[in-house]
Amino acid sequence: MKSIYLTIVIIFLSVNLFAVDKTGTMAAKFLSTSIGSQAVGIGGAFTSIANDGSAMYWNPAGISFNQLRKFYVNHSNWIADISFDYLSLTIPINENNYIGLNVTSVTMGEMEVTRYGNEDTGETFSASDHAFGITYSMNLTDKFSIGLNGKFIQEKIANSYANGFALDLGTLFKTPYGFRLGTSISNFGPKMKMSGDDLLVAIDIDETIDGNNESVTGYLATEKFDLPLILRVGISNDILIGKVVRMTWAVDANSPNDNQNYINTGIEVGFLNDLVIFRSGINSIFLDNKQNQFSYGIGVRPPMIKNKSLQINYAFEMLKHLGDTHQISMEISY
Repeated sequence: MKSIYLTIVIIFLSVNLFAVDKTGTMAAKFLSTSIGSQAVGIGGAFTSIANDGSAMYWNPAGISFNQLRKFYVNHSNWIADISFDYLSLTIPINENNYIGLNVTSVTMGEMEVTRYGNEDTGETFSASDHAFGITYSMNLTDKFSIGLNGKFIQEKIANSYANGFALDLGTLFKTPYGFRLGTSISNFGPKMKMSGDDLLVAIDIDETIDGNNESVTGYLATEKFDLPLILRVGISNDILIGKVVRMTWAVDANSPNDNQNYINTGIEVGFLNDLVIFRSGINSIFLDNKQNQFSYGIGVRPPMIKNKSLQINYAFEMLKHLGDTHQISMEISY
């Protein structure tokens, strides 16, 4: 029991250690949006679980404990008719080494171009965000794994864009006491800035001189912005109730570089060898002016032949001001 209290204290101390009261504007903010129906269903407390295809987002060390090849797809109808999609493939090299491929896509559809005074131009534009990643994870022992995810990032709006690169690093430890401890740092990389043809303008270099070239072309200068770096520390544990019920609780401490530190927590209850799974969570605890509040989820894992399995999950997340979001995912293991 003392070890339980000690571990929880360490998590809370880690939050206070890195706590800085700050808010700001980040590049590629979509990289900090929670991914995966299972993870969202338990309140985003997934760093020490990381047992499905979204592990490459939460903690890349998790894919080497999965043991099987996995194909994973997740779709979210996000706020303001934004479509948020995530796709991953986990491939075992051997018993202790795994690689993964992942794609994150955010699309917003066509929007009308308006000018000063709400002038209707009849033109349209679109905006999108994408990240393409490759993950490597290795079991150093049967209890401890490490993982690294590198990703190319692009944000695009109309004819302007920003490109970048970032790394995610994670560790996962199965303690002798039955607890899992996970740590990850995500989106470590250089700043990003916008460029593109929409920044090309005609200027008069010196308006006081008559007869000079009044339409010299040049690009508007843009600022560089940090990526949404976040440190996560998590703990979880499975509790077996008889032979047909499994309950998992999880707690994550989060320290982002663009906001206050906060806690996510949730539970997952599986029945009949996880044939049906129910989830519930609370996220963004201790965060002022938070959008996220409560989340709920359900999953089913129908019986399959041999080592093959199919799992379908759904999650519902309540947002305070922007409406509710829904996520659905499917994972095939073989």
